Amino acid sequence: MRRSERIVRLTRTLMNHPGEPLSLTDMADQLDAAKSSLSEDLAIIREVMDEDGEGTLRTQMGAAGGVLFEVNVAWAKAREFLERAIVRLSQGERILPGGYLYMSDLLAEPDVLRMVGKMFAKIFSPMAPDLVLTVETKGIPLTVMTAQYLHRPFVIARRDHRVTEGSSVSVNYVSGSDRRIQTMSLSKRSIKQGARVLIIDDFMKAGGTVKAMSALLNEFEANVVGTGVFMETAEPEGKLVSNYVSLLTLSQVDEMRQRVMIEPGNYLKEST
Repeated sequence: MRRSERIVRLTRTLMNHPGEPLSLTDMADQLDAAKSSLSEDLAIIREVMDEDGEGTLRTQMGAAGGVLFEVNVAWAKAREFLERAIVRLSQGERILPGGYLYMSDLLAEPDVLRMVGKMFAKIFSPMAPDLVLTVETKGIPLTVMTAQYLHRPFVIARRDHRVTEGSSVSVNYVSGSDRRIQTMSLSKRSIKQGARVLIIDDFMKAGGTVKAMSALLNEFEANVVGTGVFMETAEPEGKLVSNYVSLLTLSQVDEMRQRVMIEPGNYLKEST
């Protein structure tokens, strides 16, 4: 195998297994190459990844040895992505009756989901979560992509208990968007006691939904190591949760004038 081919295959393997420790011995066997040759190839890949801000290769010591690829998003690319999202979401025709903002189309685009997943994975990777949690339904795609780039399983809290979930734990909470009392449940088999959990959600107003997920996790004696939301509202200023990371902040929705004001969230500050 030519070296150029080997580097391409190595890069593909790393990109397809972000957050997963890969054995240098196994890769050497698969590519029929010496470990020393692979180490030189990985050094080239590491240099390019660092230069482009696409990710970091971490060498793992030990008997077998290995490498771990962690995704990264350069600050400039993150800002450019958020600016494009703001332009698209600030269109007046997105305003729905009641002052809601339509953004389901944006959160259904694979490129957007991949970028959001990478951004959340980058900032929450140091917290070493064991799994990623969301509540159905709109936050699920964001959670799946974040879990993929962290190489962690994800769990979905249900609004209605399902027989196929087995016995479950439920909590009642007040929705921050419409102030209705709702129910959220988690299967008792879904989370191990003492797990480190990352919460992801698509939208947060007062923080009632995220707080309910935290309350559910308390029943499992699990620890919330981070919370990421795609968009939060500027009001109310005092949320029911703290220490969260938001990508966007919805400052104003004027139904009369068909005007939407959106700003970058605190992600850019947290990632510097």
